[in-house]
Amino acid sequence: MKVKTIELKGNKGVLKLEDIDLYFINSLRRVMIAELPKLAIDDVIIYDNTSPLFDEIIAHRLGLIPIPTDLKLLTFRSECKCEGKGCPNCTVRYTLSKEGESVVYSGDLQPEQPSFAITDTRIPIVELAKDQRVIFEVEAVLGRGKDHAKWQGVIAPRYQMDTTITFDKKRINDVKAFVEELPKDLVEIKADKLVLKDDAQLPTLQAHLEKIKDDYITIIKDPTKLIFRFETDGSMSAKDALVESVDILTKKYEEFGKLIKDI
Repeated sequence: MKVKTIELKGNKGVLKLEDIDLYFINSLRRVMIAELPKLAIDDVIIYDNTSPLFDEIIAHRLGLIPIPTDLKLLTFRSECKCEGKGCPNCTVRYTLSKEGESVVYSGDLQPEQPSFAITDTRIPIVELAKDQRVIFEVEAVLGRGKDHAKWQGVIAPRYQMDTTITFDKKRINDVKAFVEELPKDLVEIKADKLVLKDDAQLPTLQAHLEKIKDDYITIIKDPTKLIFRFETDGSMSAKDALVESVDILTKKYEEFGKLIKDI
């Protein structure tokens, strides 16, 4: 297997993979969605709420705020030495108190530990009018996407097969006419092939091909060569999410191997 990093900065990751089986990358994709741990607000204690929104709606919105997650520092509450009581090793606490005409943002959450300060500070929670206020305390704990969507840290991991777009050279005039009708800078003609200027725009080209209902242009896909794309919600970097997901998948393979030996 060959892996080339096209982009792995911030919240976005793009990898080019060769000599790979689809089952492996699909397994990695599913681990990112369902198995990768992250922090999310799970317990909310509301002391006062005179805003236009019910307590339940505010609690739901709080659960969807990306919480900075360092898996090296935290453990699951159910596995912690505190036996689920909620200590700094398994629980991150925030408080919020705001009053008067204003918008309450995610950045208004004050962490018990400065290292867990909210990084995406402009997520609106509720808008307050004059003489309205909210006062609450929350606890964030580790969870997995398979338990609840609020614990899904990776967004829309997907892969695309390497494509070659060929055409019948005898119908080059039809091809040129077709390309002229496409959005600007979508494809260009090189020798006997059409080349996408951005691989992510393949669905756009396919949609236009379906309209002409002819077969003088052919898209050939190679399942052993893939472009894998994913993004995080900001709770962790794309690199950390990738490394941790690969580690989880590796452990699952090892565990499965041990179970097979015991049969």
